[in-house]
Amino acid sequence: MPNLRVFSIQESGLGNDEDDDLSFLYTLSNSSKLEVLAIDGNNFGGVLPGIISNFSTKLKKMTFGRNQIQGSIPDGIGNLISLDTLGLERNHLTGSIPNSIGSIPSSLGNITSLMQINFHQNSLQGSIPASLGNCRNLLLLGLSQNNLSGPIPKEVLSISSLSMRLGLSENQLSGSLPFEGKFEHLSLDGNLFQGPISESLRSLRALQDLNLSHNNLTGQIPKFLGDFKLLQSLDLSFNDLEGEVPMHGVFENTSAVSIAGNKNLCGGILQLNLPTCRSKSTKPKSSTKLTLIVAIPCGFIGLIFIASFLFLCCLKKSLRKTKNELSCEMPFRTVAYKDLLQATNGFSSGNLVGAGSFGSVYKGVLAVDGVIVAVKVFNLLREGASKSFMRECAALLNIRHRNLVKVLFASLVYEFMINGSLEEWLHPIHTLDQEVDGPRNLNLIQRLNIAIDVANALDYLHNQCKMPIVHCDLKPSNVLLDGDMTAHVGDFGLLKFLSEASCQSSSSQTSSVGLKGTVGYAAPEYGIGSEVSTFGDVHSYGILLLEMITGKRPTDSMFRDGIELHSYVKMALPDRVVDVADPKLLTERMDISNVVAELNRAKANFLGRRGLLSCQK
Repeated sequence: MPNLRVFSIQESGLGNDEDDDLSFLYTLSNSSKLEVLAIDGNNFGGVLPGIISNFSTKLKKMTFGRNQIQGSIPDGIGNLISLDTLGLERNHLTGSIPNSIGSIPSSLGNITSLMQINFHQNSLQGSIPASLGNCRNLLLLGLSQNNLSGPIPKEVLSISSLSMRLGLSENQLSGSLPFEGKFEHLSLDGNLFQGPISESLRSLRALQDLNLSHNNLTGQIPKFLGDFKLLQSLDLSFNDLEGEVPMHGVFENTSAVSIAGNKNLCGGILQLNLPTCRSKSTKPKSSTKLTLIVAIPCGFIGLIFIASFLFLCCLKKSLRKTKNELSCEMPFRTVAYKDLLQATNGFSSGNLVGAGSFGSVYKGVLAVDGVIVAVKVFNLLREGASKSFMRECAALLNIRHRNLVKVLFASLVYEFMINGSLEEWLHPIHTLDQEVDGPRNLNLIQRLNIAIDVANALDYLHNQCKMPIVHCDLKPSNVLLDGDMTAHVGDFGLLKFLSEASCQSSSSQTSSVGLKGTVGYAAPEYGIGSEVSTFGDVHSYGILLLEMITGKRPTDSMFRDGIELHSYVKMALPDRVVDVADPKLLTERMDISNVVAELNRAKANFLGRRGLLSCQK
């Protein structure tokens, strides 16, 4: 098969956990154009054959994860100099990580394109090779749940691109905590690290999740952790930390901080139920009358000065009360235009990740701290773009939720969603680049989780904001997926604030606002001038659910002559849901358990019914 470019048999139920299961790999040794090799999610046994070291040097993605593969990783795997993704997670691999990974063989060039390494949940031993530091484009390194030992090489921590995730939990790594780099997610729990938490951690301003639990850390909790504006989760449990717990930033939220198992901590907010910290020193009582005579008047005068000072502070604070009430809990960052220009390579077409009605979105990496962002640039020559920008700013000023895309500062620079939009997963464009990245399929559980995430975001907008907010343009392209496939609702360019009166008004009221949203997803009543309401978002959500279960857009060419996506699904319920389900959800193999098949059918049936109910509302 000399012209084969993509070989993908993911999640196919193949293999019998036998020693010769991987013998078919020998047939790929002559595939000189092979770029993608994906066999993850099966039941292949045996050991990795050395022949993989002779595969095409054009191979970019090789994923063998979630199988029953044993033995060690072939040392010659470093010959695959074009790899950007290497996945061997959740197997039974033993031995050490080959030094050839990340090395620079003089005859083969440099593995500069490797972006993801995932070896977690194996039985790998030995130390982390310092040669991994030569993978200068590495974004993600996952080595959790192995038997690795020794310190973390400084060469690995110095990789400037390693900004997304460093997962080293549940190993036997030791030494002091070496904090360098620009990580967003750092997992070092379940190791043998000891000593205090270093002051050098102060530089990791991009951290969103930090897990240092189940180590041997000592000393006090650094107060600067409370200054990390992006930090959402902090786990310091089961160490030997002591002293006062900070009371600001992430420490104000008990659900975001875990400090259990540290017996000598004190202070913190009341909800932590920690003992009050004792004063470090106590002054001996004076028994002389002279001391009392001097101390009492001085203390009285001091109290007067303090009371006066506090009164002036309170007066000044009250004058700014209205302004402060409008501020967000987490202040936005200040970034210069030249920094945005540098981060996006001059807003080059190579950084363009999407375009909409009023502007374009560019991917960028801020040079200051390495945070990956999405920069939204509005085309102000387009009619309505200026109003769209102001609406989006007005909404994002006061709303924060884990299932809404987070804005980082005032120029609408968002956190970057590495897995793109739901639209790209439901309706992938089959270009060569898409084939190289591998097939994008969402299983039923992932679709259910996305549905729940979007529902949480709508519930927040409709019911938990001071003034209800209607999104007005909910559709798959506005649902973005992060690295963990958590859904975030974005694009607030068409939103509308609702007063309490408008929330209670009937949907029969009319106005001149016209159609709000996108054809196929917008509520039908918007087309005849009805007032914008939260029911419109619920209708769009129902269409979204039906599209996820069928894999068909509401504007598909098959829907004509009175047939719509809503009626298409309704006619199939309850007994023929499989007939309308997305073919990607169905298995063609006959050896799959009937129980699993019935369970999937029941879930699909449920999701379809929820979509219909939402549309009817």
